Amino acid sequence: MKKILVVIGLMCLIGWGIYNHFFSSNEPNQNKQEAQAVSSKPVNAGIQERDSAVDFQLKSLTGKVVKLSDLKGKKVILNFWATWCPPCKAEMPHMQEFYHAQKGKNVEILAVNLTTAERNSSNISKFVKDYGLTFPVLLDVKGKIGETYQTFTIPTSYIIDTKGIIRKKIIGPMDQEMMTELINSID
Repeated sequence: MKKILVVIGLMCLIGWGIYNHFFSSNEPNQNKQEAQAVSSKPVNAGIQERDSAVDFQLKSLTGKVVKLSDLKGKKVILNFWATWCPPCKAEMPHMQEFYHAQKGKNVEILAVNLTTAERNSSNISKFVKDYGLTFPVLLDVKGKIGETYQTFTIPTSYIIDTKGIIRKKIIGPMDQEMMTELINSID
């Protein structure tokens, strides 16, 4: 079973690398220019870059109701993950470091757990505690938000600007440096 998980994890990383190489720009300044260029155009709700992020409301692990649209005015990393996912496990310490470094800087992380994909949903609290996560962890208990945002590969993250516009979709894990560059490249 361990070998199968390792192979699946490696396949995800290879797929992410190929996608990132061919379909993703590594130019944060280019993204900023694109963001400024399209900011005057009307925006439709959706899940593609330059779309207004589809709004949703979920309960956090602590029971607080969080609505994405309430975060307008903040830069948001919307991250979809699960406790059993090796790349997600690798990404979480970086995400926590980034969150701590950004405290008070108008940046928020929403980590949406794909609860319907979990073998045992009680593992989520243990995972959060073990990794020392302090950012909001939301529970997609019906699977609707993960489905809406087409999170077929995890982790998947959306970088959303202060106006609620999706500026970047990242498939695969990020590190603290990448998160910082992405957040600094948007308004």
